[in-house]
Amino acid sequence: MSAQSTPTKVDATPGGPGQGPSPDGLKAGLKNRHLSMIAIGGVIGAGLFVGSASGIAAAGPGILLSYALVGAMVVFVMRMLGEMAAANPTSGSFSAYADQALGRWAGFSIGWLYWFFWVVVLAVEATAGAKILEGWMPAVPQWGWALIVMVVLTVTNLASVSSYGEFEFWFAGIKVVAIAAFIVIGGLAVFGLLPGSGHEATGFANLTGHGGFLPNGPGSILTGVLMVVFSFMGSEIVTLAAGESEDPQRAVTKATNSVIWRIGVFYLGSILVVVSLLPWDSKAIAKDGSYVAALNTIGIPHAGEIMNFIVLTAVLSCLNSGLYTASRMAFSLGRRGDAPKAFARTNARGVPQAAILGSVVFGFVAVFFNYKWPDTVFQFLLNSSGAVALFVWLVICFTQLRMRRIILRDNPDKLIVRMWLFPYLTWATAAMIGFVLVYMLTDDAGREQVILSAAVAALVVAIGVVKHRGSKAAVTEG
Repeated sequence: MSAQSTPTKVDATPGGPGQGPSPDGLKAGLKNRHLSMIAIGGVIGAGLFVGSASGIAAAGPGILLSYALVGAMVVFVMRMLGEMAAANPTSGSFSAYADQALGRWAGFSIGWLYWFFWVVVLAVEATAGAKILEGWMPAVPQWGWALIVMVVLTVTNLASVSSYGEFEFWFAGIKVVAIAAFIVIGGLAVFGLLPGSGHEATGFANLTGHGGFLPNGPGSILTGVLMVVFSFMGSEIVTLAAGESEDPQRAVTKATNSVIWRIGVFYLGSILVVVSLLPWDSKAIAKDGSYVAALNTIGIPHAGEIMNFIVLTAVLSCLNSGLYTASRMAFSLGRRGDAPKAFARTNARGVPQAAILGSVVFGFVAVFFNYKWPDTVFQFLLNSSGAVALFVWLVICFTQLRMRRIILRDNPDKLIVRMWLFPYLTWATAAMIGFVLVYMLTDDAGREQVILSAAVAALVVAIGVVKHRGSKAAVTEG
């Protein structure tokens, strides 16, 4: 039975290993190694490489506490999402669960807001990648590179879900290997054990030697939180992709259980190396970026070009996953009657072609806005989608509070992953996210993002409420 005719049910999905096409038409083409790397790479965005310098400048070594706080928040949110996704893996993920637990308006609203977030991200990442490529090959203009990158990844996503998985496997693999190598090499240099390096052993002296661990005061931890929170967006992608995997429950369970070490190693581990190798107030961090400055200080040649290559892979990974994520959310919305019916159709290869093309068209429009009106129209798009990540996490919290009861009532044997200290930790996480949103109002850039994002969210919620009230009225009259 289709999702349109049973509004309170989430999408049908494959329920076990070795499945072919699922009941919703998607093909289970993602292998376990694809899902594993998507889960690992999902928490490593380009923002980690290029955005950490401003966080270090604001909070000093205390930025580690900022990353730890946001990391804990993401771990808790992923645990909640993992509980729901292991019980019912679906291409709509949290949007489909909100649909069932909170109401049709909630699934409609958060689904479209999440889709909007990712099509704007497509433009941001395409432009970032184009700048790097233009620096290497200036004969092709920046807009040309953005077009090429978008077209190539669109073709990849249209080919098959396994093509997306394969590209993401290698993109994420490069990121993972690069950060792991950075931590090992940097860690050896910190203690003066790196052969051939002229860097003096500093141990952890730099963590307290330049004004203390919190040189700008305890309040800088929260300032740092605002700067790093959005670099974690993307960790939830694995729960959307699980519905097209060989063994969805196993993939979600494994990804949820491993999120703690992934965040601990890749974020906290690499940032700890940076602030241990260099004083937090080093001009090199602001000038070259935190990772390039760290590589330069231990004598790694061509550090800038190496990091540009790694950032490019991170950008392409984000683009690839962004297009996949936006299209699968559009597909799920179409399945539930909340988007054009064409979005819910799949082709012979099990790919939602219309949903992919519809998402990429809006991505191209956003790229155009970025080149034509970067400081007006595109800045508005950025700000009006800026706080959506936090809205999504907040909705996941409230959804899980209701879904736990639904799962226990209908399918208690599917409660494989459980949120810790339920419901207290769920409420505490919701409070943490709410506090971050309120604190953003004290920051000039954050205030604009929260206000514009809230305005867009209110508009989408209003449309959702009116739409589904109208649908109920039509059913009643019929």
